[in-house]
Amino acid sequence: MNPIIAKYFPGLSPKQVSQFEIMMELYPQWNEKINVISRKDIDNLAVNHILHSLSIAKFLSFTPGTRVMDFGCGGGLPGLPLAVLFPDVHFHLIDRIGKKVKVAEEIAKAIGLTNVSFQHGDSGECHEKFDFVVSRAVMPQEDLVRLSRKNISSVQRNAIPNGVIALKGGDLNAELRGLKNRSETQEISKFFEEPFFNTKKIVYTSI
Repeated sequence: MNPIIAKYFPGLSPKQVSQFEIMMELYPQWNEKINVISRKDIDNLAVNHILHSLSIAKFLSFTPGTRVMDFGCGGGLPGLPLAVLFPDVHFHLIDRIGKKVKVAEEIAKAIGLTNVSFQHGDSGECHEKFDFVVSRAVMPQEDLVRLSRKNISSVQRNAIPNGVIALKGGDLNAELRGLKNRSETQEISKFFEEPFFNTKKIVYTSI
């Protein structure tokens, strides 16, 4: 098991450990064919991509039965690592770029994930309802909230109201000015001590 993931998630089952190990092997292999992670950053897969995705789990532990959309999933981040961590939660991964969705599908199949579904297309083509929409540096929060609103369920089952949870970096004051009353920002460095996370944040906006 990768020591970095084991350090922060020590209670993983043998199945989850195996799934993360295979995932760590497959991403570099797929990245050689289809560029889903910057080639200069693939060596930092464990911290900059897998662990970064899992930071959402430190912010909120999803209740079993929760439904989550990964908006602009790319090659499956943050959706696939979260799906491994929360086997009783359903994740729907959507992206406009078909070949990236294909990578996510193939990795999910290889590691035996059964709590995921995939959609190649625009979020406007998705009419399902979810408790949360998660995203990783896809677009400004206000745009993400506007596009996601129709997909957020009115049924509440988690510790915080349904909404959007996004992974972002840098100064977000201007971006969040219009959402301040409904948004919360959490420094990821509160959860993980690696220097990469010093500028990384989780932004939650209730809908």
